[in-house]
Amino acid sequence: MNELDQFRQTFFEECEELLQRFEAVATTLSASEHDVEGLNDIFRTVHSIKAGAGAFKFSRLVTYSHEFENVMDLLRSGKRTMQPDDPDIIVQAGDILADLVAAARSGVEATAGLEDEMLTTLRGMLGHSVDAAVSVAPVAKAVGGDFAVRFRPHAAMYASANEPQLLIAALRSIGELSIKADLSGLPPLARMEPAGSYLAWTLTLRGAKSEAAIREVFEFVEDDCDLDITRIEPEQPAVGQAATPVAMVTEPSDPAASAATGQAVRTSSIRVDLDRVDRLVDMVGELVIAQAMALESLSEFIDIRHVRQLQALEDLTLRTRHLQEGVMAVRMQPVKALFSRFPRVVRDLSKTLGKSVRLELEGEATEVDKTIIEELSDPLTHMIRNCMDHGLETPDERATAGKAEQGVVKLSAEHRNGRILIRVSDDGRGLNPEKVLKKAVEKGLVEDGAELSKEEIEALIFMPGFSTASVISDVSGRGVGMDVVRRNIQKLGGRVTLDSTQGKGSTFTLALPLTLAVLDGMLVDVAGERYVVPLSAIIETVCPEPKQLRAMPDGGTILSIRGETMRLVDLCESLNLDRAGRPEPLRKLVVIVETEFGRHIGLIVDELLGQQQVVIKSLEANYRPIVGVAGTAILGDGRVRLILDIDGLAASSSRQRGPQDASGSPGGNARASIETRTALGGQSA
Repeated sequence: MNELDQFRQTFFEECEELLQRFEAVATTLSASEHDVEGLNDIFRTVHSIKAGAGAFKFSRLVTYSHEFENVMDLLRSGKRTMQPDDPDIIVQAGDILADLVAAARSGVEATAGLEDEMLTTLRGMLGHSVDAAVSVAPVAKAVGGDFAVRFRPHAAMYASANEPQLLIAALRSIGELSIKADLSGLPPLARMEPAGSYLAWTLTLRGAKSEAAIREVFEFVEDDCDLDITRIEPEQPAVGQAATPVAMVTEPSDPAASAATGQAVRTSSIRVDLDRVDRLVDMVGELVIAQAMALESLSEFIDIRHVRQLQALEDLTLRTRHLQEGVMAVRMQPVKALFSRFPRVVRDLSKTLGKSVRLELEGEATEVDKTIIEELSDPLTHMIRNCMDHGLETPDERATAGKAEQGVVKLSAEHRNGRILIRVSDDGRGLNPEKVLKKAVEKGLVEDGAELSKEEIEALIFMPGFSTASVISDVSGRGVGMDVVRRNIQKLGGRVTLDSTQGKGSTFTLALPLTLAVLDGMLVDVAGERYVVPLSAIIETVCPEPKQLRAMPDGGTILSIRGETMRLVDLCESLNLDRAGRPEPLRKLVVIVETEFGRHIGLIVDELLGQQQVVIKSLEANYRPIVGVAGTAILGDGRVRLILDIDGLAASSSRQRGPQDASGSPGGNARASIETRTALGGQSA
């Protein structure tokens, strides 16, 4: 990739960020409020795209963004009052701007006439016809002659990849150019900042067509420089002749002040290709495994007498952990980048459905792995569409029910127990259990006469082909959507549940891992096999007294502790392990864990082996998904161990039979302990 291609790639990456910001702001505009900050934000976005497009000679993009920029300039300055249709026009104009950027990025010419209709609309907003070529922006004097141009770039101009030499070269095409550099702002070399701006130029341009032609050269950088253009009258001397210096506004010429200015605008972030970060994460993961294996092998030869060696090993462990945490933090991003897409979805869908809907966002600063963010867009879109179409009533229906005519859809994110919970809720009609169950029976998903709990009825909407819509539309009703949502979330190692109250609304909850790479776990022994329990889920460990245990009619066991009762899951039985030749523990050891939704269960194990950080390897990618198993990990002994899925085990324990695998056959986890060894290269699980 040559240098120009790198600049182009950087430009389009910046365009992507700018357009995301554009949509987030544009969808909040209202004709009833003069949002100066929002209008300025949109103006700067369009101006920045126009500037870059001009540098790479994307003529259609420049022409379109120039007209768009003029409209935004009128609106932000108050010279045009926001009309009722203006917010929608701005959003639609942004869509076309994004299409033109996408076409330029792909190197394919955009559809002929793509922007023509919108250009007509924009020019109409400017108050002149389609054929008019005059901009409403302030027009400089059109008289030609000789000019003195005093130009001092700010550091921000260099940061946006604009080079003074290109601007100066452009001036040469306007007239006869003389150049004088101003070096007074240069600090001593030792105090010079790489990102600072210290040079200025005085340029004499003779025979220029007009001042407007000169300003057009600096149009893209006028906010990032000090610029003074003065007509040279016949008696004025040119640059280089003896004369009284002409005053000009510049940055401080004091070296210390200049150095401070340079330091203040130092770049605080860099762009890194995601593939490089992924490779770095993989390497750190392998380093964590190698470090664990080294400690495992050395522990056989080092005891309390080798204090210095033990301290060195402890230091190595600590530094490896800090390195891993630092590398993983590189991949973490706020969910704001994801949430910002949905105001537009709600805005457009509200008009399609004829419903008044307000979107509330909460927890936008919550950070999660970038890979997870990228995979969540479609599932969240499905759920929001479902809430708006099925959940929220029409304004008339809401008024009859005593609710505000404007419905509310809320999107929130939070960290909990080492995972991220994302909720999509509405204050609509909620699910009608009888209607859902009747529809499930009609479709053959449930046997007629079956008695299902509230949770089981709510879970029916995630079954393939299920829909309660009476009319098929472009929004929903084809029985496609929620089952896809569930599968996509499960692929990410998460789960989705629904809690609905008829007449009050529904809440979808997505529980997802913060990262797909590393996990802090507790190693446990069950019938000679080792398993990893996520440390974030563990509440405590107890050795219950016999009087605290109670047998249940379905064959399960209940533990009563401090006034709380919980179901026990015997991992040996659930995983169908063989105790042949192994004595039963004298007392049950119970690890009390919490599910994502606050429910407590107890896992019966034989022994706790200690905490360990493990690198997660996908079981689904290497074998197949299994209920009760979240993934695999390679431990210090070089063997593959299964990471237990607490919520999967909790769901399995509520059934009278043992846990089932993904295919629905009983005893799936029983085979997992054996079959996984073959699938993962013959290593013992």
